[in-house]
Formats: sequence, structure tokens, C-alpha cells
Amino acid sequence: MLEPLAGAVPAEWVRLDDRFAGIRGDSRLERLWTGGRWVEGPVYSAAGRYVLWSDIPSDRILRWDETSYQVSVFREPAGNTNGHTLDEQGRLVSCEHGNRRVTRTDHDGSIRVLADGYNGGRLNSPNDVVVGSDGAIWFTDPAYGIDSDYEGHQGEIEVGGCHVYRIAPDGALSIVADDFNRPNGLAFSNDGSLLYISDTEEATIRVFTVDGDKLTGGELFAECGNGAFDGIRLDSEGRVWGAAADGVHVYHPDGALLGKLLVPETVSNLCFGGPKRNRLFLTATTSLYSLFTTVNGGRQPYDA
Repeated sequence: MLEPLAGAVPAEWVRLDDRFAGIRGDSRLERLWTGGRWVEGPVYSAAGRYVLWSDIPSDRILRWDETSYQVSVFREPAGNTNGHTLDEQGRLVSCEHGNRRVTRTDHDGSIRVLADGYNGGRLNSPNDVVVGSDGAIWFTDPAYGIDSDYEGHQGEIEVGGCHVYRIAPDGALSIVADDFNRPNGLAFSNDGSLLYISDTEEATIRVFTVDGDKLTGGELFAECGNGAFDGIRLDSEGRVWGAAADGVHVYHPDGALLGKLLVPETVSNLCFGGPKRNRLFLTATTSLYSLFTTVNGGRQPYDA
């Protein structure tokens, strides 16, 4: 068992648009645990009342228990796992940098490979993943895990670039976007009609219309004013919350920057959790943080 770090740091909410009024939360961030090298990919399990997240260079997945505040190692080694999500059956779907694949952990603990190559070449290093209303799995595949041995294993790009992919319910893999430099975070709108995708190298978020098994559009939604965007999540009103160097940037659905939550470490990813979906969990450089907010997280497209 790993000891959680009891402590808190100030949480500063910065309003940049009048429409940010009322969007606030605790005046402090709970630091639930620290000691990672570069942490990413939080996912909240409502059934288990826990958060899983990745410490990529340390090659482990960690687990924080909501009822006891205890932290333990969920899986080690973990294939330098990065992003996670849950599918419509509550099974863990993970992006593995080191193994260059997307996997699913079944309820009996067995690990099933969902995708590890395209047209004869190995994937780069799958990064973030979401599940659509039809059960299809969408993921980004930049090259961070093969750039060096720090987050995976140094290697070559074998699939022609850094793309966004879709795994159909029957297992077929297709490229749905091939014009990104380093696609990273992605999140569906609450009704599943839009898909937001960040490009870390370009420091942008683009928005696409979901047309069945394809994407159309791809217009610029936001440009990051501090560092680059990483993970993305939406709240129940369709506002887009993007992880950035100085914290979390909150955008109106029309693309206007409403405000920020400033965090003392670079935020890599975020998710909403808790029984009311009003507890924001952040992975930020070395630590896992949380705080309660006045907003609720958006629903997944496959939720009833």
C-alpha cells in the first residue's frame, strides 16, 4: 500500500468572461497523492468508487480509493500505459505506450488486445481513448512513447504519421483523422455528435462532427495561451475543460475562454467523478489532485 499525501494547496479560479460567474469550487486543491514522474490518464469508476491513473515513466497504474483515501498499485509493469476510459460494460480500456497498443481489461482481469497495428505497421504509442454511443473506441496515436525510452521504447513511426483511429464494434480499425501533428486528448460532446481533439504540438483544440464511423469538419476550436493542451473533458452544460501548463482552461461551447483553474503543477489530464460527478480529478506532473466544483461532469455518449 502506498501512503496518500494528506495536504492541500490553494485553488485559484480566474474569471475571464461574465459567463464564468457561478463556475467555481473548493478554495483548495486536495493533493491525494504525489511521487510520480509524469502522471496522466485519470478515470473514475462509479461502481468501484476509485480512480485509476498512470505514472508513465515508472511503468505503473495507480489506484486511489474514494472510501479510504488509500493509494495502491493497480498494475506494474503496465506497458507504460497512458490514457484510460471505461466502456459501456464498465471494462477498463487503456492506451499502452510501451506495447504500442490499445487493450481492454475484462472483468476477470484478463487483458485483451484491441489494436496494435495498421496496414502491417505497428501503432506509434496510443495516448488517449474514448468510447462512442455505438461502442466504438476512438483513440489518438502520437509518437511520444517512441521518441525515446522515457515513456516507452524508442522506435520508428511505421504507420505514416500520427493519426486518430476508430475501432469498430466488430474490431475493424480505421483512420478517422490524418492531418494532426501530435493528436493527444479527445472528448465527445454530451450527445455524441461532436468530437473535440487536441494537438499538443500545435497547442490547439479542433472540433469535428461525428458522421457515423467518420469525422467531418475539424475547425479550430481553441488555441492554448499557456503551454499546450493535453487532456479534455466536458461538463454537463457542454463547456470544454482543457488541461494546460498553468492549470485547466474552461471554454464555452462557442469557443470563448471563460476562465481558468490555476494549479501549481502542469496539468496533463482530468476527469469528473464522485456520486454526483461534481468532483474534479486532475493529474498534474507528479501528483493526483481533486476538488469539488459547482458544475457536474458531462455524461458519456453511451450512458442512458
